Amino acid sequence: MNYTHTNSLSHENSPYLLQHAHNPVNWYPWGPEALAKAKKENKVLLISIGYAACHWCHVMERESFENEEVAKVMNEFFVCIKVDREERPDIDQIYMDAVQMMTGSGGWPLNCFAMPDGKPFFGGTYFPAGNWVNVLKGIQNAWVNETDKVQQVANQLAMGIRENEIITVKAEASSFPVADLEKAYRNWKQDFDSREGGNNRVPKFPLPNSLQFLLRYYYFTKDQSALNQVTLTLDKMAMGGIYDQVGGGFARYSVDAIWKVPHFEKMLYDNAQLISLYAEAYQLTKIPEYKQVIQQTLEFVNRELSLPQAGFYSSLDADSEGVEGKFYVWEKSEVDALLKEDSELFCEFYGITNPANWEEGNILMIQTDKKSLAKKYKISVKQLELKLERDRRFLLHKRTKRIRPALDDKALTSWNALMLKGYVDAYKALGDQNYLNRAIQNAEFMQQHLWKGKAHLHRNYKDGNSKINAFLDDYSFTIEAFVALYQASFNEEWLLKANDLLEQVLLHFSDEKSGMFFYTSNEDDALIARKMELVDNVIPSSNSSIAKSLFLVGTYLDKTQYIERSKQMLANIKPRFEKTISYHSNWGQVYFWLANPPVEIVIMGEDAVNQKRKIEELFLPNILISGSTSESNLPLLQNRYVNGQTTFYLCINQSCKLPVTNVNDLLNQLEIALRK
Repeated sequence: MNYTHTNSLSHENSPYLLQHAHNPVNWYPWGPEALAKAKKENKVLLISIGYAACHWCHVMERESFENEEVAKVMNEFFVCIKVDREERPDIDQIYMDAVQMMTGSGGWPLNCFAMPDGKPFFGGTYFPAGNWVNVLKGIQNAWVNETDKVQQVANQLAMGIRENEIITVKAEASSFPVADLEKAYRNWKQDFDSREGGNNRVPKFPLPNSLQFLLRYYYFTKDQSALNQVTLTLDKMAMGGIYDQVGGGFARYSVDAIWKVPHFEKMLYDNAQLISLYAEAYQLTKIPEYKQVIQQTLEFVNRELSLPQAGFYSSLDADSEGVEGKFYVWEKSEVDALLKEDSELFCEFYGITNPANWEEGNILMIQTDKKSLAKKYKISVKQLELKLERDRRFLLHKRTKRIRPALDDKALTSWNALMLKGYVDAYKALGDQNYLNRAIQNAEFMQQHLWKGKAHLHRNYKDGNSKINAFLDDYSFTIEAFVALYQASFNEEWLLKANDLLEQVLLHFSDEKSGMFFYTSNEDDALIARKMELVDNVIPSSNSSIAKSLFLVGTYLDKTQYIERSKQMLANIKPRFEKTISYHSNWGQVYFWLANPPVEIVIMGEDAVNQKRKIEELFLPNILISGSTSESNLPLLQNRYVNGQTTFYLCINQSCKLPVTNVNDLLNQLEIALRK
């Protein structure tokens, strides 16, 4: 195509950066060229950060970055840098911290103004076109006429960013009793929405690791309120508009309190974690709707977010044809014409009305229970389910004819690892071998395209290219995924590779002073601060994830120094954790392991993989399972193989019960052990 403008982003791989490659703004990617230009010309850096599926990023591009007059001001006064936050979360962390310090909030698009050395001094999120030009001129005026004041603000912010996550080193805690969490849990309960689930605020985000903590809290305390909060939230999300009732999969969040109107972008990381969450909830409750959510969401991932090479794409845009949600909503007349005599029942179940229930069309949302609807239409519940499923698939087929939302077709290591674990967790809960096979295929994709040398990971992959050095979450999530893959397959290769990755982390990310880990490798070019990620949010923090990895790999490979490092990390974070569990919920899994040492189950014999099914289909968060179909040199498995026999061992605190040869006998031993 012939473009009026082309800038330096045209040489990049990121779909988000390529979206801006033909703006009249003279964008640069983050790198030496742009930074050197700012220093040479003594210009302010304008650092604009977003991601491909971001709705308001697109709005600001249309209003400002595609505007010739606005671009002229930007090009004259600033060195303009575009950053894909998903490729470079290290850069995003720094300038998001700065904007949050300045304004009290943050989000994307993120627009930050910085000194030529990268120190920020002003920023915000979305700016309407008229305001944006005024901001640009005001910043340039301050830079020229109040340079000393700008320098002072930049230095203060830089210091704040560096100190923002300084961790106080604690002497190792002697114990981690569950009782210590009761007060923090009671405080957290005050934020629960007891009517619609989730937290009592708008917008509503699915927070999988928080709900996984509540499942564990219920498991260890038998506090029914924790389980009730989980099932209420999962039920409401699965019934709501945040869940794609036609195609499966979850949108990023709901803009209202009832999970009805989503922000329609679909992210791989959300769906990966929600599959793991629904899988655990299904193991515990056996609620059939949870099984359906898992199956439909995995169908969506396989259909719309899967690379031919077995990796996973990053996201689907919220917009299509420039309208948010247009791809997903329906007019009642359209549904009537497609489903004919079935339309009345289908529309009643999903709340499809005329006029539509939302400004752009009907958002499908389950409005009635199946039993009542079946009775009204004088059919069985089974017949109702068959009709709904047939009509859902028919609408899904018709929807494929629409103009699709844009696909962010890069693969990110950390998100692929989350999805790999999602497939493993679905396999454990449902027993579908296809899910385990898909997880193995993804692990092999990661090794082929994202793994360099013995255990050096890259962050991203697209069109055969993989060039950004991996961050801590890329390593930690991959380690967790590979350990889970070992647990499901008993293929020791994955456990040993997890250990290789952990050794790489200890070598290049470790802060020996605190025992914590930096987000960036010591091999990376330095930014104005080297951050630590400690707080769990929509994605678990990389430090909580690596603490789990240290405990798991340390236990399986009998590396006590790993377990001690994990304990030290939790001791450091314990005051924060007990104060606000909801923002440190992934740390809770390590806490529970240390509060109640896990039971180790070993299964040895040719039929070991099949025999573990009765165990892994249960919700047992304090069980570490291992085994082999042949002799093994793993510490837990040595000298335990008996030819021609499947043998089960149950061990607690490095002491094992008498071996048994029947899985039911093992489960009896386990029940007795867990009662103590």
